[in-house]
Amino acid sequence: MSTPTERDRLEEDSVEGSQQRRADSEQSPVEWDEPENNRKSEAERENLTTDVEKYDARKIVTGEARYTADYSRQFPDLVHGTVVRSDIAHGHVRNVDTSAAEEMEGVHAVVTPWDDVVPDTLYSSSGQSYPEPSPWDMRVLRKHVRFVGDPIAAVAAETGEIADRAARAIEVEYDERDPVFDVETATEPDAPRLFEDDEVDNAQSGSDYGRNLESHFEGEIGDVDAALERDDVRVHETDLDTPYQSHCVPEPHTTIAYTDEDDRYTFVTATQVPNHTRRQLAHVFDVPIRDIHVEKPRVGAGFGSKQEMAIEPIAFALHLKADRPVKLEMTRQEEFYALRSRHPMDMRMRSAVTKDGTIVAMDLYARSNSGAYGTHGMTVATNVGTKALPLYPRVPNIRFEGDVVHTNLPMGAAMRGYGAPQGHFAVESHMDEVARDLGIDPVEFKRRNAIREGDLDDVSTILKDDDRFARRIRSCGLRECIERGMEAIGWADIEQPDEEHRHRGVGMAMCAQGSGVAGRELGAAKLKMNEDGSFHLHVGGVDTGTGNDTMFSQVAAEVLGCRPADIVVKSSDTDITPFDYGSYASSTTYISGTAVKKAAEDARDRLLYWGSKLIEEPESNLETGDGEVYSEETGASVDLEEIGYEATYGHDEREQIMGDGHHSTDESPPPFGAQFVDVTVDEETGEFELNKLVYAADCGVAINPPLAEGQVEGGQHMSLEYATSGGLDFDDEGNPQTTGFRQYGMPRTTDHPPMETILVETHEPTGPFGAKSIGELPTNGIPPALSNAIRDAVGVRVTSLPITAADVKEAIDRRKA
Repeated sequence: MSTPTERDRLEEDSVEGSQQRRADSEQSPVEWDEPENNRKSEAERENLTTDVEKYDARKIVTGEARYTADYSRQFPDLVHGTVVRSDIAHGHVRNVDTSAAEEMEGVHAVVTPWDDVVPDTLYSSSGQSYPEPSPWDMRVLRKHVRFVGDPIAAVAAETGEIADRAARAIEVEYDERDPVFDVETATEPDAPRLFEDDEVDNAQSGSDYGRNLESHFEGEIGDVDAALERDDVRVHETDLDTPYQSHCVPEPHTTIAYTDEDDRYTFVTATQVPNHTRRQLAHVFDVPIRDIHVEKPRVGAGFGSKQEMAIEPIAFALHLKADRPVKLEMTRQEEFYALRSRHPMDMRMRSAVTKDGTIVAMDLYARSNSGAYGTHGMTVATNVGTKALPLYPRVPNIRFEGDVVHTNLPMGAAMRGYGAPQGHFAVESHMDEVARDLGIDPVEFKRRNAIREGDLDDVSTILKDDDRFARRIRSCGLRECIERGMEAIGWADIEQPDEEHRHRGVGMAMCAQGSGVAGRELGAAKLKMNEDGSFHLHVGGVDTGTGNDTMFSQVAAEVLGCRPADIVVKSSDTDITPFDYGSYASSTTYISGTAVKKAAEDARDRLLYWGSKLIEEPESNLETGDGEVYSEETGASVDLEEIGYEATYGHDEREQIMGDGHHSTDESPPPFGAQFVDVTVDEETGEFELNKLVYAADCGVAINPPLAEGQVEGGQHMSLEYATSGGLDFDDEGNPQTTGFRQYGMPRTTDHPPMETILVETHEPTGPFGAKSIGELPTNGIPPALSNAIRDAVGVRVTSLPITAADVKEAIDRRKA
């Protein structure tokens, strides 16, 4: 531990080095003006922290659930689309011969980049808020192809089989150019250039397309270089790299495009961002927003891949050409090589630490392979540091720098965790190694330096000029997560195997995320009451299979005093439901859930008004609960059904009881977690067996604990896949070698170790009933925790993902050499 004198000096350095960035206590107060009804004890909760059955669970398991492709039967004249994709990594399309395809019986449309219905407009496919931070660098169909899989043409035909045959009959002539496949070579002065000036519109910092650089960014608190040169510190450095990861969505990208009876363009599409998609389509095709209708049916998971307008423009062009409804559904092969993936990155983490374990400086550099296009390139890369580094907020000197580089490989995009899994692998593996190098218990070292309630996190704003986004930590259960996780994994009671060549170890990684994008979110909801006391809730928030619609009904029911089953939820239809940015950035519970709460409170005011008329007592005496409005003074009550009929059919006064709510905020409170891994390693072969996974999560108040636990378990599966398998392979010409689950190697049920989930309840005053997010948090932990566990077991550090037996054996042999 530091002496008081040393700690005082470090705190003074911290204040002096970052005072220009830190928001003062008036801007980010510890206390929050929380609505009185937002904090409820366990005894007061009627519909919160309860196991309400997921609204669509039975439909999914019985096969009654309807996904986008299931809507095909509504259109007897539907035609099926297929995309013709580039089979070279880099070049210009000189000619597309479609004559053979067009002559085939059953073909209704063939489109190419030169077709009148195909716009030449630049756009970004990233489903981000307006204006998109990602560059406008793609067109619907491509004359300049930049990776194997770029869309060049498309066909619509009576059947999918005919469309596939027609697509294979199309001949494409190229003017091939040299490709570049690695980020280091791509930035060299003589590297092939992927974008000319007229092929991209990019407002991001540090772009230099002469060097294939989409963006460069940097930010600093204090003076890192001076701290690294201090005589009383030891400088530690770790180089790490991470691969592509596929979203592996059960439901492939699917869109049905048609024109309705009012001559409005309508899209039934598997999307996480209906309103962003509507706006983007209006931009690309120069159509008024009012003339576009986007309807999201049930979505078979998105994980970020469906935060992209990846196929809707092609479906639209085919529909315009065929003048018939078009269904465009991607194959599993296309999902792997032609759609979207997690960005590969290489990172360098440095730190300066005194011998007693005081962290003086942290320095993180990340270089991201954005692939052929820049969708989400910079914003994902910036999250590498701004999610993981804030775990250590009292470090006085911090620097974060990054480059986002284009190559002739598939594009990265949004994926669950959004840069945080890469960043946590770098930071948490490095800090574990620092502790071991200093002879300090890694858990104690991290716990001592970790973020805590009351801290001001300005590290998350290190790349911003506006310090209003500095986060005051008003809820933090991280230390309880660590303590309960240690107990569950048996940290102090690990027994070694009898065989001398097998060794058992445990590792821990701290995790953090966010709850929405501070200052860049909007959610809205509308509630109306039926005569029988039930309600219809229209909400723009998107349920992609996570159970958000169930959560919305619980939040509304808690306010209204009814049952969740009394609320019919209709979500994500741009013609019917209020505006919402969509399902991404772990925002739905925190942002959209608060909008639902506000709408319910608005309707509740009218319930109290009508209850007061019927009970003949002042509204100030009244409350809602158990399906009634009741008096706390006299015990008199009236049920919601009677209020519904009276308000609708009353003699002297009538009203449609409704409620409106919307929510946006500069706040983004982080959920916290601690990931534990128990592993046994064979030092003779490098093979390792995962014995158990434990994740302890602080998501504030869990509105529906089983659904929250499901998110943790699903997130751990994705994190395990990232840590131990997966990755996309390409040959020397950029051709994909991973085009299916068999080659990809996703862990199966039989490969999965036992998991234990622990929910640590805190109360976040800025969230609905104290809730924060949970969806992305658990994707961050297994890669660093596994690396740390292997280090604990056999004394070697693996710094590349996925971690394989060969990697472990090579590290062991290196140590012995």
